[in-house]
Amino acid sequence: MQPEPHVVGPEESQASDDVLRVEHVAKHFGPVTALRDINLHLRKGEVLGLLGDNGAGKSTLIKIISGFQKPDEGRLLIKGDEVELSSVDHARSLGIDCVYQDLALVNELSVFQNMFLKREPLYKPLPFVNKRAMKRETRRALDEIGVNIPRIDVPAARLSGGQRQAIAVARTVNSDADIILLDEPLAAMGAKEGAMILDLVARLRSEGRVSIIMIAHNYVHVLQSCDRVNLIQGGHITFDKPTAETSVEELNEIVVEEYRRARMAAATDGAGASGNGAR
Repeated sequence: MQPEPHVVGPEESQASDDVLRVEHVAKHFGPVTALRDINLHLRKGEVLGLLGDNGAGKSTLIKIISGFQKPDEGRLLIKGDEVELSSVDHARSLGIDCVYQDLALVNELSVFQNMFLKREPLYKPLPFVNKRAMKRETRRALDEIGVNIPRIDVPAARLSGGQRQAIAVARTVNSDADIILLDEPLAAMGAKEGAMILDLVARLRSEGRVSIIMIAHNYVHVLQSCDRVNLIQGGHITFDKPTAETSVEELNEIVVEEYRRARMAAATDGAGASGNGAR
């Protein structure tokens, strides 16, 4: 017998340490419904793994939380206060930042220049960039969260994928963000580079400095790196459990059951279409 998914309601886990709550959020793109009554919460210092098939609604949800898109229904609460995010900059001003798959690093710029992209310190009152301060703060920020980059004056193009991702995460942490959204941080990485990012997430998790939502496909990575896991299916969050209380096998069974239902529905639709054509 297949286990019943644990459906999350907005009344659950009304913890006082929630830094983010998503309540009854829906998003439509014309006739397509991307999200249906999404309810999600993130605690202070927690790492939440967000799983789901392609097209399940993960990226749309992240874009809403990061201020890139507005929900059609529902509301967001940041540290207990309801907010209507007007832009990505507005979300950042409230301590929410996103590290996307493309990392948003400029290949031609050095490590320290990328760390301070669009927020370079100046020699006041003169409008000259203070490169000495940028280098000093970059080294401090990287060392503080355990990112090993031997040279910070080399172009980002010369770094490995894992190093580039680590710099993007470090930049976000150094910008005083306290809610970080990681959109597939291990995409297209080898085992060694992926381990570097997982170690960085583990370090941030142990320090409790920031709260993280990490989109991932690999169940093992999520169970190793996260405190709790949510599963999105068809625009709903259908599963919410601490990682210590679930397993790869349980998650696989739920997803396999979803595929079985989808195949049965497709077969039924196909049979109906054939029958109508026979008439």
